[in-house]
Amino acid sequence: MKIAFIGLGNMGGGMAANLVKAGHDVKAFDLSADALERAAGNGCETFTEAKEAVAGVDAVVSMLPNGKIVDAVYSGDVIGHAPTEAILLDCSTIDVATARKVAGDADGAGYAMVDAPVSGGIAAADGGTLTFMVGGAADAFARADPILSVMGKAVIHAGDSGAGQAAKICNNMLLGASMIATCETFKLADKLGLDLQTFYDISSKASGQNWSMTSYCPVPGVGPQSPADNEYAGGFATALMLKDLRLAMEAASGADADVPMGGRAAELYEAFAEENGGLDFSAIIKSLG
Repeated sequence: MKIAFIGLGNMGGGMAANLVKAGHDVKAFDLSADALERAAGNGCETFTEAKEAVAGVDAVVSMLPNGKIVDAVYSGDVIGHAPTEAILLDCSTIDVATARKVAGDADGAGYAMVDAPVSGGIAAADGGTLTFMVGGAADAFARADPILSVMGKAVIHAGDSGAGQAAKICNNMLLGASMIATCETFKLADKLGLDLQTFYDISSKASGQNWSMTSYCPVPGVGPQSPADNEYAGGFATALMLKDLRLAMEAASGADADVPMGGRAAELYEAFAEENGGLDFSAIIKSLG
């Protein structure tokens, strides 16, 4: 299958490489010359114009920073330039309204499209073990599923257009809040004189167990390998967590939803990101006394 991949950053680069490994002909575009060079090294054919990359393909996959860019790329470079038979898959994390607007534009021009944001971070993108939350019509999902399955361990149809973004925003609001609670708990355990490995051994098997503790422990040397063991480098950047929490707050406001824990998590990450946006989001433990 000929697949155009637009957006070759920390996530997109690994995703495109996995499509090549699966035997697909990947036509890659990014504004960064370094990203294009890495993509070429991974077996992609590279282009300096998105319109050229999408010509004659069977599918278009995008992984872009925000909704404004997604809208601009699809309206200016994809719709009307890719074949109408191509399935469009946007894997960016953006606001629900823009996801639905772009999908509507695509549908009006004769394209099938899904929003398919991911969970899993850079390691999962490189390893092909992402989780995709997919919004779109059932027939569009059926066409997108084989492509997404190459890049992920789980592909879940969340509902109609925008549902994938809604699921991602809700999931990451929960993740942000639970990471802060996990960090607070380890800090308290330490001040109460508990050995942190012992506390981990107890809580990871008790009712307080959660993903932030057992799969992504914010304490160096405790639990499985995590960014905490690499001075909080790599993983899921604090700036990206803040972006998702801002989207969640925007969505909550629009839906008249009461999210006090999510709101407090957004406030704490807002303050922490001012000087630590490049660190993994679990590094917020450093801000707690």
